[in-house]
Amino acid sequence: MDHLRRLIPSMNSLVVFEAAGRLSSFTAAARELNMTQAAVSYAVSGLETALGLPLFRREHRRVALTEAGARFHADVTIGLSHIRRSALDLRQTAAGGHVTLSCSTAFAAYWMVPRMARLRQDLPHVDLRIQTADRDLDLAGAGIPLGIRGGNPDDWPHYTAAMLAPEEIYPVCSAGYLTRSPGPPLAAADLLAQRLIHLDEPFRTAATWRDWFASAGIDGRQMPKGLEINDYVLVVQSVIEGEGVALGWRHLIQRLVDRGVLVRLTGHVLVTGQAFHVVWPKDRPLAAPVAEVRDWLLAQREAEDP
Repeated sequence: MDHLRRLIPSMNSLVVFEAAGRLSSFTAAARELNMTQAAVSYAVSGLETALGLPLFRREHRRVALTEAGARFHADVTIGLSHIRRSALDLRQTAAGGHVTLSCSTAFAAYWMVPRMARLRQDLPHVDLRIQTADRDLDLAGAGIPLGIRGGNPDDWPHYTAAMLAPEEIYPVCSAGYLTRSPGPPLAAADLLAQRLIHLDEPFRTAATWRDWFASAGIDGRQMPKGLEINDYVLVVQSVIEGEGVALGWRHLIQRLVDRGVLVRLTGHVLVTGQAFHVVWPKDRPLAAPVAEVRDWLLAQREAEDP
């Protein structure tokens, strides 16, 4: 490491170099790092002098990495990324029971929140923080130890996955909607005459009404277009308000069906063969509180609904 100290004038110069290369601007790097533009230029110049070759081409109002600079930037980025993730892990360990779980808003609202009292009772020493996002995050890059993902684990080679719930889908409406309907839909084909609410999922893959009808042997091209919403929480809320019929994912809405908030329609269930999983990065051991939360989540598969 003493040799590295002689080769690199300052470890801070690597942070400056990474930001300048990523942003293609000394000025933008200075703004991000809360430095002056002159300080950024000085740090990069010192690094270039130490290495004996230019890392940037200075252009009008921007800078561009040279070929050697691009190779060095890729290695520096990887190294700093590993250091960042390790530092986040240490911070999490120092925080004691602090555990962050990444999931969709729908999972947080309809699966996690109803079970929070049970979590507090079972793991009173754990400080759970739920981070919702409209797309699946890079857990390792974001320093998040656990996530919930739907799909096939083969698509996530950098994560270990444990199944939480199979993907099973059936149509639901509100009791109020049924009272205004000319006749309760008993068969799958009857839903073609109903007001359908469609989930227009912008980032994650989700089954559609056409998929559900096809699984029942019905040509979904006959179905009415209906209301489209790009957030499942709003889809469920619209159903509760009596706006129509929507697809219900069993692991999310079964509790609402059991309590009479929603009414299940027809006996047909679309079983996709996919599932929802608890996932965590393969390249790092889980801190004790994280492992406890993971095990608690998986234990809910056998627990009664909250």
